[in-house]
Amino acid sequence: MIAECTGVERASAVPARFELTDPERLSRDRARIAAARTLLFVPGHRPDRFEKAAGAGADAVIIDLEDAVAPDAKDAARRHAADWLARGRDAVVRINAPGTSWWDADLDLVTAFGCPVMLPKAEDPEVIARIAEVCAVIPLVETAAGTERALDVCCAPGVVRAAFGSVDLATELGVRHDDTLALAYARSRLVMACAAAGVAPPLDGVTTALDDDALAQDLQHARRLGFGGKLCIHPKQLPAVTAGFAPTDEELAWARKVLAAGDAVSAVDGVMVDRPVQERARRLLVRGLRAG
Repeated sequence: MIAECTGVERASAVPARFELTDPERLSRDRARIAAARTLLFVPGHRPDRFEKAAGAGADAVIIDLEDAVAPDAKDAARRHAADWLARGRDAVVRINAPGTSWWDADLDLVTAFGCPVMLPKAEDPEVIARIAEVCAVIPLVETAAGTERALDVCCAPGVVRAAFGSVDLATELGVRHDDTLALAYARSRLVMACAAAGVAPPLDGVTTALDDDALAQDLQHARRLGFGGKLCIHPKQLPAVTAGFAPTDEELAWARKVLAAGDAVSAVDGVMVDRPVQERARRLLVRGLRAG
């Protein structure tokens, strides 16, 4: 059971107006999001950037109705997102958080189109489960409460994978959002929760610095912890992120050698090999195939 937080008003349920969407489309959306390595944000109030974002090469584009949009532009951003989706174009939509004044209107939008949803301030599995009846859901874990409830969040029915909101969580904790040590516990907890829930590895938060060195360091850290992809804020980040979450040539060569040695082998290159090691090798080869 989830403990109540005093002094903070939370939406505890999704309105009953939800209807089931096309199950085949929902299945396709979930599979696509589960396999994605790059998700690119585009501000919802800038429809002039939607086409460029869609053609940038990301595995998915996120039309942002939340942090990137000022309060007086929320309604216009929602209309722009609706226009894009009505044209048959694909996008994940990051809606505003439960309890905000934009919550109901944002829910009407995403459920009308059945598009994938990124849910910010994700903490309540009941809210997630109801949205997931209609849309593929990426819960964005970016609060202290959400971090401590990460397993409940990731186990909510219909969750595809989680994403890490490093900037918002760092603000709540009073630390720098680029301090990997300060956020190491939260990142590892989310990776562990996704694994325990049996969903795809989570997506790491954005790198706000646009220089290549900062992105390379963040990618190395995220992959080492077990993340499977990353949220991006600029098209120039996409190639590095795509490559950063693909198996290296050395890893693929090792995996082939392990599997070629057969199930009965006990060592490869002087290192013990048992069933878990063989399974890691198989997974690396599968990831390599998906990466093309």
